[in-house]
Amino acid sequence: MTNELKVFSGGSNPALAQEICDDIGIPLSRLATSRFSNDNLFVQIKESVREMDVFVIQSLTRPVSDHIMELMITLDALRSASARRITAVIPYYSYARSDKKDAPRISIAGRLIADLLKTAGADRVLTMDLHADSVHGFFSMPVDHLTAVPTICDHFANTLNLSRAVVVATDAGGAKRAGRFAKRLNTSMAIIDKRRISDSDVKQGLVVGNVKGLDAIIFDDEISTGGTLVTTVHTLEKAGVNKIYVGATHPVLCGDAVQNLDASSVTEIIVSNTVHIPEEKQFSKLKVLSMAPLFSQAIQRIHTGESVGALFK
Repeated sequence: MTNELKVFSGGSNPALAQEICDDIGIPLSRLATSRFSNDNLFVQIKESVREMDVFVIQSLTRPVSDHIMELMITLDALRSASARRITAVIPYYSYARSDKKDAPRISIAGRLIADLLKTAGADRVLTMDLHADSVHGFFSMPVDHLTAVPTICDHFANTLNLSRAVVVATDAGGAKRAGRFAKRLNTSMAIIDKRRISDSDVKQGLVVGNVKGLDAIIFDDEISTGGTLVTTVHTLEKAGVNKIYVGATHPVLCGDAVQNLDASSVTEIIVSNTVHIPEEKQFSKLKVLSMAPLFSQAIQRIHTGESVGALFK
């Protein structure tokens, strides 16, 4: 049935899209993207998709607004071309961080983008490790929510002595996510008491849990500015940890994140390729694990009507 399956890629992460297609055993389908003289975006599907099951891969990475617009126009073009079903594959859904009204007169943008995806033509969404589980409920269409936790856990299980390890959540909000990580590794867990002052300014206090003399594995869903992570490292150093490792699904790496993390005492940082990492942001401590096999299996299961949840049993 793969002859009825087509996979397209936006401009945010074509390397991941190609890996996914290679794993499925189909060519990456063709589209053309350009801009008019007035800077309007133009997308043309370069092959027939009539009555096809179509998947569009696009992470919401910088420039986020451009990549969102490209995705919306591509979805609309596929709908106009009579695709039977359209799935938006969004490995990194950045607006999941905008999941609540925590200030006066603001938009819950995570829900807005979900509504726009449906309006543009998406019949379902496939994503990975949303910042907050509640964002899943913003979508009025089926959502398959993958996780990189098993893949990252397997790496640490194969490289570390877990009898001397503790999983650390950077704040109480991430405790549930880190708890799943610790449960899979069968380790203890600690939580950092954190107060966020601004997007890049974080104040931390006590470590809740025993970390002294242990190897700490900090786990979070993404690394953005790295402010929380660097502060966590300093807090753990004061608490007497041995070595510090980091696991995160989305390596956004904004601003001075690379320089700050490279200069820190972290031994190794394990991330996935949901976000494309340009060469200038790669450094020796950073190891990237591919999520292409997981996405390719999920796409094939969606295509054939099998359970995606069975991938994690």
